[in-house]
Amino acid sequence: IQSKELTSKCDLVVLEFTAVGDVLLKPIIECAGKDISHWFDPKTKDILTHIDPLSGCVKYYTPRGRFVHVPPPCPRTDWTNDFGRPWWRDTQYEVGLLSVKTRWIRIINTLTSQEQGLEVCSEETLNEILQRYLRYNSHAASYTWKHNCVNLDMSRTLEANGIPDEDEDFYNTRMDRDLFSQSICLYFNDDLTEL
Repeated sequence: IQSKELTSKCDLVVLEFTAVGDVLLKPIIECAGKDISHWFDPKTKDILTHIDPLSGCVKYYTPRGRFVHVPPPCPRTDWTNDFGRPWWRDTQYEVGLLSVKTRWIRIINTLTSQEQGLEVCSEETLNEILQRYLRYNSHAASYTWKHNCVNLDMSRTLEANGIPDEDEDFYNTRMDRDLFSQSICLYFNDDLTEL
């Protein structure tokens, strides 16, 4: 299950095993593999709430039906809340983070003239991109990374380094982003790190 508002991706298989046969799993199972960000308030990162017309009290808003860890609408003696944190606040279910936007870049090794396309997240720093690029060039940390002949700050993102994301412009003008994606040039430093 994905939640863009929470910017995380959760694996609720373990939760399903702890609540086997529970009817409260139905809304979660129905939405397996889908985005459920509309279930959550982007500010509080909690389930959406509404004023119950019968009681006039604030209740969780669950249009697909109540699900695991959501309290019942009225007080009940058979509902236990000894489960600890609800699953949407428990990091044990998180399996990854979602990116706001991904983009393709070209990394060009000027020493060997090899070019590698790499899909990167807009939140990634160049150091994180470097770590993923090491599978293509294990000595990539010994290169100076440049864009338009300007040295790049490896602790900053592409956008912070002045490398704009032009995907939307490419889409609007029907240009092939593979041909015109931003490129980063790597210049070898003879730093003797590999002997």
